[in-house]
Amino acid sequence: MQTATEAPKRKALGKGLESLLPRVQAAAETAAQEHAEAGTPRQIPVGEIDRSPYQTRSHLDEALLTELTESIQSTGVVQPVVVRPVAGGRFQLIAGERRWLASQRAGKETIPAFVRHASDEQAMEMTIVENLQRSDLNPIEQARAFERLGREFQLTQEQMAKKTGKDRASVANFLRLLRLPAEVQAHVESGELAFGHARALLGLEDPETILKAARKVTSLSMSVRQTEGYVQGLLNPEAKGHKGEQKEKVVDPNVREVQETLQRALGLKVHVEDRQGRGKVIIEYGKIEEFDRLLEMLGAKG
Repeated sequence: MQTATEAPKRKALGKGLESLLPRVQAAAETAAQEHAEAGTPRQIPVGEIDRSPYQTRSHLDEALLTELTESIQSTGVVQPVVVRPVAGGRFQLIAGERRWLASQRAGKETIPAFVRHASDEQAMEMTIVENLQRSDLNPIEQARAFERLGREFQLTQEQMAKKTGKDRASVANFLRLLRLPAEVQAHVESGELAFGHARALLGLEDPETILKAARKVTSLSMSVRQTEGYVQGLLNPEAKGHKGEQKEKVVDPNVREVQETLQRALGLKVHVEDRQGRGKVIIEYGKIEEFDRLLEMLGAKG
């Protein structure tokens, strides 16, 4: 026989289920909405997006940014940026800073964006890894990005290599650049010294010796190969009377003038080797965009 106390228990249980179901349904709707946001780009006002505080790039190629701006003016943004919602109804960039900046310059009011719900740590990792997978970071920016990735997330060089698609040796070589004196790092960051120059100079180990050598390399506009020979001459003074001294030979003033003229015209590092009216011109580029621009200037690209 049913007692007076049993009915209220069942009624309370029923009420509990009724109050629980809307919460379950709401959670499911929220999850579905987040999934839809993640898969479909939204048009977000460029003024409502803030720069990522985790951005590892410190220098932007003005020529390439102008080129991207003109492209966006003509055809719009082809690849959406990635953002995450933050306080105040605003958004923070995770990936796509150049597209965002170029869109502002192009006068665009909105930009297509994928919205990701990410924590500070997730956003930092995504930004750093995305940058390292690109080719427009200079060597020092890449080195700092790897260092931060390892420091913030306690990743080994092997783990960083897997996350960014690089090989472990490359990661190690980039990290070694941070052992260079600050003045030398600045030369590498500005492009005055290439990655190859920096690697050669690291063979000297002593910071003061590296700094003095770097100053000589830049003052004489030595190529990477000349720098390697120069460093070997410093490490092995007994062999200096052979290859070492030839590598250190001062460039003829007339040849240097031509060399500097070419560098200004092309915007790239140029080395002219002249031996009594015969020789060769070596043009160095640090990324594929510079190579493509060189081909266009030479009329070799259709």
